[in-house]
Amino acid sequence: MLRQLPNLISALRIVLVAPLLATILEGRYELALLIAAVAGVSDGVDGFLARHFRWQSRLGSILDPTADKLMLVGCMLALGWLNETPGWLVALVVARDAVIAVGALAWHRVLHSFEAHPSWLSKTTTVAQIGYVLLVLANQAFGWHLSMVVPVWVVAVLTATSGVDYVLRWGRMARRELKGRRSA
Repeated sequence: MLRQLPNLISALRIVLVAPLLATILEGRYELALLIAAVAGVSDGVDGFLARHFRWQSRLGSILDPTADKLMLVGCMLALGWLNETPGWLVALVVARDAVIAVGALAWHRVLHSFEAHPSWLSKTTTVAQIGYVLLVLANQAFGWHLSMVVPVWVVAVLTATSGVDYVLRWGRMARRELKGRRSA
């Protein structure tokens, strides 16, 4: 039963998406910050448990990034809607995740097997995006009036770079896979 704990934590993060988005859109930034912080910490906890105890699973390899994508894209869309985040950054984050999702579906359809192996760049991008969302929420919750120029550009550069990295890496892997199948 404990072996499923990382999957349960990821599922909990998916369940937290709706209340998180509702609290953001209602302007209840303190509660939104608390929910987002719990979701962010739980992301690290489920990954640690899965790796440390070797509780990785195929389901976990799908649930964890799905929870990340739903939370981050949802938060970015909500914060963009409220003009708390530049629209171009929202579009960049959504476009990157759409490219990843379409690439994963295409991979599965053409090559019939898919297992997500995020790179260190992708993990760094996720951490930066989570940090950015937490900072925007804290800025609103506590009335800090911090300049968000540097965090916006850090997230933008990481998001764009990791999106290009996914396309190039997966493209190379797909070509190798297809070439291997043709020669077999």
